[in-house]
Amino acid sequence: MITLALKYRPRILSDLVGQEASVRALANALKKAKASGGAIHHQAFLFAGVRGTGKTSTARILARALNCMEGPTAEPCGVCDSCKASEQPDQNLDIVEIDAASRSSVEDARALREQVQTRPAFCRYRVYIIDEVHMMSRSAFDALLKILEEPPPHAVFVLATTELQDVPDTIKSRVQIFPFRLIPVGMVEARLRWVCEQEGVTWEEGSLRLLAEAGQGSMRDALTTLDRVISAGEGHVGEAMVRDQLGIVPAVRVQAVLEALLAADSGAVLDNCRALAELGTDWISFWRELMMAFRDRMEADVRQGAGPQDLLRWARMLQLLLSRERDLRDTSLPDVVVELALLTAAQLPYLAPLDALVKGQPAPAPRPGGGRPLPVTGTAMAAAPMAQPPARPAGPPPPAPRAAGSPASAGSPAAAPSAPSSSQPGTRPDAPSSLPSPAPTSGRQVDPPAGSASASLAGNSAGNMAGNMAGNTPAQPSAQPSAQPSAEAPGVAPIRDPGNLEQLRKGVGEALRQAPGGLPRSLGSLPHMATGLTFQDRTLHWLFPPNVRNTVQDLERELGNPYLLEALRGVLPGLVRTVITFETENRERPDEVLRADPSFQRLLAETSGEIVEIRRED
Repeated sequence: MITLALKYRPRILSDLVGQEASVRALANALKKAKASGGAIHHQAFLFAGVRGTGKTSTARILARALNCMEGPTAEPCGVCDSCKASEQPDQNLDIVEIDAASRSSVEDARALREQVQTRPAFCRYRVYIIDEVHMMSRSAFDALLKILEEPPPHAVFVLATTELQDVPDTIKSRVQIFPFRLIPVGMVEARLRWVCEQEGVTWEEGSLRLLAEAGQGSMRDALTTLDRVISAGEGHVGEAMVRDQLGIVPAVRVQAVLEALLAADSGAVLDNCRALAELGTDWISFWRELMMAFRDRMEADVRQGAGPQDLLRWARMLQLLLSRERDLRDTSLPDVVVELALLTAAQLPYLAPLDALVKGQPAPAPRPGGGRPLPVTGTAMAAAPMAQPPARPAGPPPPAPRAAGSPASAGSPAAAPSAPSSSQPGTRPDAPSSLPSPAPTSGRQVDPPAGSASASLAGNSAGNMAGNMAGNTPAQPSAQPSAQPSAEAPGVAPIRDPGNLEQLRKGVGEALRQAPGGLPRSLGSLPHMATGLTFQDRTLHWLFPPNVRNTVQDLERELGNPYLLEALRGVLPGLVRTVITFETENRERPDEVLRADPSFQRLLAETSGEIVEIRRED
């Protein structure tokens, strides 16, 4: 039984779906070839794109169009001997298909170069289709350079690849590149509907849309999945059957997780994750569905005129979840990665935004029993204004409380906790007042910059908050102005000599490790991986070797995070931006040195020789 992907494979250029630009260019090239007496202007093509978008099918169509008795033509007749022979390329001597994944050596390339000199058996052109060309070795590519640049008049090369970046530039410069893009979901759905009509298959509304989305731009993948669903549903394509075959999590489950996440209800997040685990959920599929639902909800809020703070919270939460997708694919415990990522995202609303920190507002406090955090409004702040702590009895003041692991900055006195009122029973004048429990954060205390207006929350506002909770009496406003704000990061002193590489590495590393806002602590080790780190013109320049590009992805992803810039400004006052560059390997190889040698070039000219391969044998 023939599969749907093979049965409905494109036979002419107009059958291709979603590749209008490439189809138009090839059709015009064929028209010019026919107008010039059958001679095609370009004899080497490179089709590049993801799997299932029509690269190999287009290569076969091009071979048929070039060799049609009525051609070259964009619409081959399909009835002449040449067209019929092209339908079976394995039995046609003039259409040679090569799988570069299994024939990638230089010996295979040399054999192909010798075979090209043979004229076609009965067709106009001998067409060589090389699939997965990026799998060829560098020596094999070198052996093909000359033949691609000056092919015989009767030879046409069609290369196909899914990894265009792996094809050498020397090859790209000798061929015509045609990009094959992802096919839009609407076009895939329309094609699936047409196939179902041709096969006499019934379908439910929405089921074909799920199949088209699951194909991720690949028509072949969508048709293959449709074939499987038709077999399982006995000629009917139902939405429940599609979800079961694809392992798609029910929409109600995804919405339940999304609502718990937006409500910052950690308990509900865990309960939903455990329920999904009991169902044997495909976590990769669930993650994709959750991201799509997240994007749809964010788009709805944007269209309804959400404020900038709401959009910032959406963006930060979505950025955090997307950054965990790579961990989800690489781990052997995907359920743990999902739970950790969702719990971290659920705590983001408890973190005070930057403008709230500048105004001296605390982070939102969690509601009893979970749920969405209560915002700090202007009325609430007016009911509890910051006040200076009352005078303490004579004696050495106790040290100010601070977050664990955050040493006090040098040169900035710590604010003393306020003493309890003498009218409160059961207290001693020298006993420190009890502070309310801090709001939960995503793994690290969010400290405002030392010396800023928000830093006074640790001293001025702490006693007032404790007094308000105990006696429900508003504190008196402070009669003294607050300290001038500074850009110093919490617990990290500014770097004395930014020109000293060791001081710069140490200071930047400490600032990144203690940065608030849920930034990865692993960022603190990156300054020691950098081969160059300089601070010039209010810009921090990073220089990394090329072999650590994957490791530096976390830093590149967080460059737009305001917490990152604020942390770096604490040690580098006046910092405006950060720039990341990578070293480029520009070493001359032994074969390049030999090619450039004048005596070697003279020898080639005298012998009319050609460089096929240069290698060293010990």
